[in-house]
Amino acid sequence: MSDALPEVAVVGVGRLSRPMVVRLRRAGHGVTVTNRTRERALDVSAETGAQVARTPREAAASADIVIVSLSDDRAVREVYAGPDGLLAGVRPGTTVLETSTISPDTVRALVPQVHERGGVLLDTPVSGSVELATRGELTVLAGGSGEALDRVRPVVDVLATRVLHFGESGRGSIMKLAVNSLVLSMSTGLAEALVLAERAGVSRADAYDAFTQSAASSPFMLYNRTNFVRPREAAIHMTLTLVAKDLALIDALASSVGAQMAQLAASRELIAQALAAGLGEQDGSVLAEFLRNRAVTPAG
Repeated sequence: MSDALPEVAVVGVGRLSRPMVVRLRRAGHGVTVTNRTRERALDVSAETGAQVARTPREAAASADIVIVSLSDDRAVREVYAGPDGLLAGVRPGTTVLETSTISPDTVRALVPQVHERGGVLLDTPVSGSVELATRGELTVLAGGSGEALDRVRPVVDVLATRVLHFGESGRGSIMKLAVNSLVLSMSTGLAEALVLAERAGVSRADAYDAFTQSAASSPFMLYNRTNFVRPREAAIHMTLTLVAKDLALIDALASSVGAQMAQLAASRELIAQALAAGLGEQDGSVLAEFLRNRAVTPAG
């Protein structure tokens, strides 16, 4: 890359990647976006002046750094493959930042394919909310070449305040699943604790305030207050369908390394019941509403 600001492509315009585009454009980077639903790409283009590519190949060919942000492993594999896929657009010197929450095995399979084209792939999933993405305060969990990561830090630092490097390829994705295992267990526990306090006579708002001012407090709890206390006003941070997808990935990783995950099993069972009730496209905080509406006969 020259002294000029690197050109960036963003493949997949979603809840977290959209504010990334906004921040990159404000920092002066040329940005090209592409999305399976073209209207999303056109919308962020209208807001930011980003260019719109017709295909992942076209987007990648325009860029020094390609940021991929997609929903699942299948979407990732599809966007890299084929004559119009991302791999076909990778040039020598291209760095691909794979920010999707996917299996470490998928990452490891893609690394040599990008390398064959003369590029480098880093798994760089991010942790944080839409609000943190808007402020450029995400945490990047990185796997792959430390030298390549250093080269892209001027771009990554526009998006994140913390970059944690765990070594070889796939370990960033491993840590994203480990972090999400903890966060999603907290979400289930928070829903249960909130409903417990409500049913025992404490107001929802007072109970939540107590959580945020006690040993239980965390950034996750702070930015989810509205979703849990006033669910009809809730913004979607992560749909229950995506929560279930991540838990399945966590379960597969746990099985592959022989890690016992009793809380994971309980969370998956509860979420499966909520999905069966048709709540898949609502924010994960809907678990509290689901529990609130379930009839339980008090003891005694």
